[in-house]
Amino acid sequence: MKVLDLQCSARHAFEGWFGSEAEFQRQLAQGLVECPYCGQRDISKKLSAPRLNLGASAPSESTTQSVVSVGEETQQAMQLAWINMVRQVLEQTEDVGDGFVEEARRIHYGETKRRGIRGQASREETEALLDEGIAVAPLLLPHALRGPMQ
Repeated sequence: MKVLDLQCSARHAFEGWFGSEAEFQRQLAQGLVECPYCGQRDISKKLSAPRLNLGASAPSESTTQSVVSVGEETQQAMQLAWINMVRQVLEQTEDVGDGFVEEARRIHYGETKRRGIRGQASREETEALLDEGIAVAPLLLPHALRGPMQ
């Protein structure tokens, strides 16, 4: 496996694993490689030290690693923390879809059991819920987490 450091035009950094350079180029040309954060398909390889995933053998302590600037490292750590937080929210809430506003009100006014929910609401609907004292917060979902969770 060839592990590549990739970046979309919005500067989101991520890894891609490919069988070969040719396989990466084929998938890129067909528009199959996309940013897991925003879904953009304008992807480029970042400069990095070559790295191959050859299986289960653990790297020794003397193995050299790719070097990144502190800014990129911090950005990647923040992106990973954000994705993990969103995954937790998705796992611990019920998706009520377009019925979010009504269900949030029913929960707030004690008409149904209290639980974590998520769904869709317009900006105006969100502001109206907040004005009523109903605690809601917008959640930007990374493109990669919009489908079924694996």
